Amino acid sequence: MSGPLVLGIESSCDETGVGIVRGRTLLTNTVSSSMDEHVRFGGVVPEVASRAHVQAIGPAIVAACDEAGVELSELDAVAVTAGPGLSGALMVGVGAAKGLAAALGLPLYGVNHLAAHVAVDLVADDIDGLTTPTIALLVSGGHTEILRIGDIVDDIELLGATIDDAAGEAFDKTARLLGLSYPGGPNVSKAALGLLDGTGVPGDRSAVRFPRGLAKKSDLRDPERRYSFSFSGLKTAALREVTKAETLGTDLRVADIAAGFEDAVVDVLVTKTLLAAADTGIDHVVLGGGVAANAHLREVLAARCAEAGVTLRVPPLSLCTDNGAMVAALGAELVTRGAGPSDLGLAAVSSLDVDDVLV
Repeated sequence: MSGPLVLGIESSCDETGVGIVRGRTLLTNTVSSSMDEHVRFGGVVPEVASRAHVQAIGPAIVAACDEAGVELSELDAVAVTAGPGLSGALMVGVGAAKGLAAALGLPLYGVNHLAAHVAVDLVADDIDGLTTPTIALLVSGGHTEILRIGDIVDDIELLGATIDDAAGEAFDKTARLLGLSYPGGPNVSKAALGLLDGTGVPGDRSAVRFPRGLAKKSDLRDPERRYSFSFSGLKTAALREVTKAETLGTDLRVADIAAGFEDAVVDVLVTKTLLAAADTGIDHVVLGGGVAANAHLREVLAARCAEAGVTLRVPPLSLCTDNGAMVAALGAELVTRGAGPSDLGLAAVSSLDVDDVLV
């Protein structure tokens, strides 16, 4: 193994991730999640997440070093997610990274969370490096974006993003509406498969015709809306179905609502991603973010990519969700390319633009 030894810290939402890489070899990917602490609230509470990061960050760093078999004194650099994300959560990670860098006399690299999701393929052990150019579809509880990646360090373009809720957030809110617990995404998927009502009979994805946000012909002709997403109307449609059933006293099969809702989200995500691929002439797509765990999304995206002659890459699911490995990978790439480090006065930027790879 060769290359810089870099420790990466991720704390943009509810997972405290610490990863260590040497060059392009992943040594450890340690993740501590506070998801259980958010269940009773039905979603991520920023203050709760921040407190959980404070408690987890120290032990996570120690555990990562132990698992990797390295001492802090051996590190060549420290990388940290500087944004985008929840302000308070980001500040915990940035503060810890600053402390490490200052105490050890190491360069500090504040990196972009979205770019890091793509950069994780630099260290994934099931593939030989990152393929570029690529279209990246990043879908999570906080992000839904389509990116054009020409180069992971200096050529990233935001093609489209959600104008309201992220897809994962829409799943969480709709799950709560249907009486399903947090996290919503996995439970909506289980409900759609008929696994939560004791029947084992999958829901009918066509029983309710859910709207496809910003997917009308006029939207697709509009450069400002062609790759953009909106899930607010979809949530309203789900509420309307539940209210109608309650008002009329008719039976409401949660599996049908869940299946139709999931299909509507997936349809729009896949359609717009392949539009971006066709428009840019790029025949490679990478999927990342927590919603990459959705089996229906992976299946539909794989099938439609194959039909379009587009290669689909889905990293191992442990590397799709927020993690420190992706931060360390991007940090190591920056070090290898001779990029200058961030200033120790680095601040967390909750709304960091995607093309700001290094802060």
